[in-house]
Amino acid sequence: MPIRLIATDLDGTLLRSDLSVSPRTRAALDAARAAGLHVVPVTARQPRGVRRIAEAAGFTQWALCGNGAHGVHLSTGEVLFEAHVAADVQRALAVALAERVPGTLFVSVREGGEVFVAQTGYADIAHVEDHKREPAEMGAHGLDAVLEQPSLKFIVRHPRLTPRELLVELRALGLPGFAVTHSGAPFLEVLAEGVSKAWGLERLCAHLGVQRSEVLAFGDAPNDAEMLAWAGRGVAVANADTEARDAAPERTLSNDEDGVAAVLEGLLAQSSGG
Repeated sequence: MPIRLIATDLDGTLLRSDLSVSPRTRAALDAARAAGLHVVPVTARQPRGVRRIAEAAGFTQWALCGNGAHGVHLSTGEVLFEAHVAADVQRALAVALAERVPGTLFVSVREGGEVFVAQTGYADIAHVEDHKREPAEMGAHGLDAVLEQPSLKFIVRHPRLTPRELLVELRALGLPGFAVTHSGAPFLEVLAEGVSKAWGLERLCAHLGVQRSEVLAFGDAPNDAEMLAWAGRGVAVANADTEARDAAPERTLSNDEDGVAAVLEGLLAQSSGG
């Protein structure tokens, strides 16, 4: 069955390390769209983060943001779905983890990814590229304010522990009601239970009438693993983490070597009989 939809992660996969879209990659994306394929960014970024590179990549249609929790049309603003971490779930997690690992800080990302409610102290350890936001704009809120409303994405971060180290502590709590992943950024990303990039992609494909076997997906990080395993054809870039490599049947060149473009060029040449 031919490929009808390209699902690609952005940071570490489609984008070069300087966060640029290379001319070769842009040409390959344009050729895929001209051939009638859906080209969908599937990212941990919120829509505002996707918009920062949308013009360079030619993204104007559907995007899956927040690790699959949020399906939104970039041109019309139509929201296909949103999945939130329940307020009581994130409160139980935050209270237990802060007790187990003192110094842990939390952020609630709400209202289509536009509202960012950061706990006091978080902005002090954040950088602009962490969330595609200036730390000075993050605010400083008490934990109760962070926890009072459901989150599209609930951020968990420690000043010294790595995401992998913090993940061990979080899982040791044995709490239910959420999913957790990480994307190569210096924090954990807590989502509604069952949510992943694969979860969101499955819902978008159902909306578009695309079969799982008709999906070609690219990724590099642990948060891409479910999507790479779910897609009819999953491809990890050469710089991918172990979790992504293990989930993907195929490999391509690194993000800095235009690995996504290389695969798309081959796919389009094959489909055109070239």
